[in-house]
Amino acid sequence: MKIGRLLLRLAVGGFFFGHGTQKLFGWFGGNGLEATAQGFEHLGLRPGRRNAIAAGAAEAGGGALLATGIATPLAASVLTATMLTAIRTVHIKNGPWATNGGYEYNVVLIAAVLALAEDASCKRPGRAATGALLTGALGALGAHLANASQPPPPVPEAGESSGAAEPA
Repeated sequence: MKIGRLLLRLAVGGFFFGHGTQKLFGWFGGNGLEATAQGFEHLGLRPGRRNAIAAGAAEAGGGALLATGIATPLAASVLTATMLTAIRTVHIKNGPWATNGGYEYNVVLIAAVLALAEDASCKRPGRAATGALLTGALGALGAHLANASQPPPPVPEAGESSGAAEPA
Protein backbone atom coordinates (compact mmCIF):
# COMPACT_ATOMS: atom_id res chain seq x y z
CA MET A 1 0.00 0.00 0.00
CA LYS A 2 2.92 2.36 0.59
CA ILE A 3 3.79 2.40 -3.12
CA GLY A 4 0.20 3.37 -3.93
CA ARG A 5 0.31 6.30 -1.49
CA LEU A 6 3.66 7.37 -2.89
CA LEU A 7 2.35 7.33 -6.46
CA LEU A 8 -0.77 9.24 -5.42
CA ARG A 9 1.33 11.82 -3.55
CA LEU A 10 3.66 12.28 -6.50
CA ALA A 11 0.90 12.51 -9.10
CA VAL A 12 -1.53 14.76 -7.23
CA GLY A 13 1.17 16.84 -5.56
CA GLY A 14 3.19 17.14 -8.75
CA PHE A 15 0.24 18.28 -10.82
CA PHE A 16 -0.85 20.78 -8.16
CA PHE A 17 2.71 22.14 -8.09
CA GLY A 18 2.68 22.48 -11.87
CA HIS A 19 -0.74 24.13 -11.91
CA GLY A 20 0.32 26.64 -9.27
CA THR A 21 3.53 27.54 -11.08
CA GLN A 22 1.55 28.01 -14.29
CA LYS A 23 -0.38 30.72 -12.46
CA LEU A 24 2.62 32.30 -10.75
CA PHE A 25 5.43 32.04 -13.29
CA GLY A 26 3.95 30.87 -16.58
CA TRP A 27 5.85 27.57 -16.28
CA PHE A 28 4.62 24.44 -18.06
CA GLY A 29 2.76 26.47 -20.69
CA GLY A 30 0.87 28.60 -18.18
CA ASN A 31 -0.18 32.19 -18.65
CA GLY A 32 1.71 33.66 -15.71
CA LEU A 33 0.68 35.99 -12.94
CA GLU A 34 -0.65 38.99 -14.87
CA ALA A 35 -2.93 36.96 -17.15
CA THR A 36 -4.10 34.86 -14.20
CA ALA A 37 -4.83 38.02 -12.22
CA GLN A 38 -6.90 39.40 -15.11
CA GLY A 39 -8.77 36.11 -15.36
CA PHE A 40 -9.48 36.16 -11.63
CA GLU A 41 -10.79 39.74 -11.89
CA HIS A 42 -13.10 38.57 -14.68
CA LEU A 43 -14.38 35.80 -12.38
CA GLY A 44 -15.09 38.39 -9.68
CA LEU A 45 -12.11 37.47 -7.48
CA ARG A 46 -10.89 40.96 -6.56
CA PRO A 47 -8.22 42.05 -6.37
CA GLY A 48 -7.21 39.59 -9.04
CA ARG A 49 -3.48 39.79 -8.42
CA ARG A 50 -3.76 39.04 -4.70
CA ASN A 51 -6.11 36.13 -5.36
CA ALA A 52 -3.88 34.79 -8.15
CA ILE A 53 -0.84 34.89 -5.88
CA ALA A 54 -2.76 33.17 -3.07
CA ALA A 55 -4.13 30.44 -5.35
CA GLY A 56 -0.81 29.89 -7.10
CA ALA A 57 1.14 29.77 -3.85
CA ALA A 58 -1.39 27.39 -2.27
CA GLU A 59 -1.29 25.06 -5.27
CA ALA A 60 2.49 25.17 -5.79
CA GLY A 61 3.35 25.05 -2.08
CA GLY A 62 0.66 22.56 -1.17
CA GLY A 63 1.57 20.41 -4.13
CA ALA A 64 5.26 20.43 -3.18
CA LEU A 65 4.45 19.50 0.42
CA LEU A 66 2.08 16.76 -0.70
CA ALA A 67 4.55 15.30 -3.21
CA THR A 68 7.33 15.17 -0.62
CA GLY A 69 5.09 13.90 2.16
CA ILE A 70 5.92 16.86 4.40
CA ALA A 71 3.15 18.51 6.45
CA THR A 72 0.47 16.70 4.48
CA PRO A 73 -2.43 17.92 6.68
CA LEU A 74 -1.35 21.51 5.97
CA ALA A 75 -1.01 20.72 2.26
CA ALA A 76 -4.45 19.10 2.23
CA SER A 77 -5.93 22.13 3.98
CA VAL A 78 -4.65 24.76 1.54
CA LEU A 79 -5.43 22.61 -1.48
CA THR A 80 -8.95 21.93 -0.19
CA ALA A 81 -9.51 25.66 0.32
CA THR A 82 -8.35 26.37 -3.23
CA MET A 83 -10.54 23.65 -4.74
CA LEU A 84 -13.59 24.76 -2.74
CA THR A 85 -13.03 28.31 -4.00
CA ALA A 86 -12.74 27.02 -7.58
CA ILE A 87 -15.97 25.08 -7.15
CA ARG A 88 -17.80 28.13 -5.78
CA THR A 89 -16.54 30.63 -8.34
CA VAL A 90 -16.34 28.54 -11.51
CA HIS A 91 -17.88 25.09 -11.42
CA ILE A 92 -20.96 24.97 -9.17
CA LYS A 93 -23.25 26.57 -11.74
CA ASN A 94 -22.40 23.79 -14.22
CA GLY A 95 -23.50 20.90 -12.02
CA PRO A 96 -21.36 17.96 -10.99
CA TRP A 97 -20.01 16.57 -14.24
CA ALA A 98 -16.65 17.69 -15.61
CA THR A 99 -17.90 17.19 -19.17
CA ASN A 100 -20.14 20.21 -18.54
CA GLY A 101 -17.46 22.22 -16.72
CA GLY A 102 -18.72 20.95 -13.37
CA TYR A 103 -17.02 20.22 -10.06
CA GLU A 104 -16.56 16.43 -10.16
CA TYR A 105 -12.78 16.61 -10.68
CA ASN A 106 -12.35 19.16 -7.90
CA VAL A 107 -14.23 16.89 -5.47
CA VAL A 108 -12.03 13.94 -6.44
CA LEU A 109 -8.91 16.04 -5.82
CA ILE A 110 -10.25 17.11 -2.42
CA ALA A 111 -10.91 13.46 -1.52
CA ALA A 112 -7.40 12.47 -2.64
CA VAL A 113 -5.60 15.18 -0.66
CA LEU A 114 -7.69 14.44 2.43
CA ALA A 115 -6.86 10.74 2.14
CA LEU A 116 -3.18 11.66 1.93
CA ALA A 117 -3.45 13.90 5.00
CA GLU A 118 -3.68 10.77 7.11
CA ASP A 119 -0.29 9.40 8.01
CA ALA A 120 0.14 5.70 8.69
CA SER A 121 1.36 6.59 12.18
CA CYS A 122 -1.85 8.44 13.10
CA LYS A 123 -3.14 7.18 16.42
CA ARG A 124 -6.61 8.60 15.77
CA PRO A 125 -7.69 7.76 12.21
CA GLY A 126 -9.65 10.49 10.53
CA ARG A 127 -8.42 13.30 12.74
CA ALA A 128 -5.91 14.79 10.27
CA ALA A 129 -8.32 14.57 7.32
CA THR A 130 -11.17 16.07 9.32
CA GLY A 131 -8.95 18.90 10.54
CA ALA A 132 -7.69 19.55 7.02
CA LEU A 133 -11.24 19.58 5.66
CA LEU A 134 -12.45 21.99 8.34
CA THR A 135 -9.51 24.36 8.03
CA GLY A 136 -9.75 24.19 4.24
CA ALA A 137 -13.44 25.08 4.41
CA LEU A 138 -12.63 27.96 6.77
CA GLY A 139 -9.92 29.14 4.40
CA ALA A 140 -12.35 29.08 1.46
CA LEU A 141 -14.92 30.96 3.56
CA GLY A 142 -12.28 33.53 4.49
CA ALA A 143 -11.39 34.02 0.82
CA HIS A 144 -15.08 34.43 -0.01
CA LEU A 145 -15.63 36.98 2.76
CA ALA A 146 -12.48 38.91 1.84
CA ASN A 147 -13.63 39.03 -1.78
CA ALA A 148 -17.15 40.08 -0.80
CA SER A 149 -15.72 43.01 1.19
CA GLN A 150 -14.06 44.46 -1.93
CA PRO A 151 -15.83 47.32 -3.68
CA PRO A 152 -17.35 46.39 -7.04
CA PRO A 153 -15.35 47.38 -10.11
CA PRO A 154 -16.18 50.82 -11.47
CA VAL A 155 -18.87 50.92 -14.13
CA PRO A 156 -17.99 53.17 -17.07
CA GLU A 157 -20.29 56.16 -17.41
CA ALA A 158 -22.27 56.69 -20.59
CA GLY A 159 -19.94 57.72 -23.38
CA GLU A 160 -16.82 56.49 -21.55
CA SER A 161 -14.75 53.71 -23.03
CA SER A 162 -14.67 50.51 -21.00
CA GLY A 163 -11.28 49.71 -22.38
CA ALA A 164 -12.78 47.25 -24.85
CA ALA A 165 -12.21 47.82 -28.53
CA GLU A 166 -14.97 49.86 -30.15
CA PRO A 167 -16.67 48.30 -33.18
CA ALA A 168 -15.39 49.69 -36.48
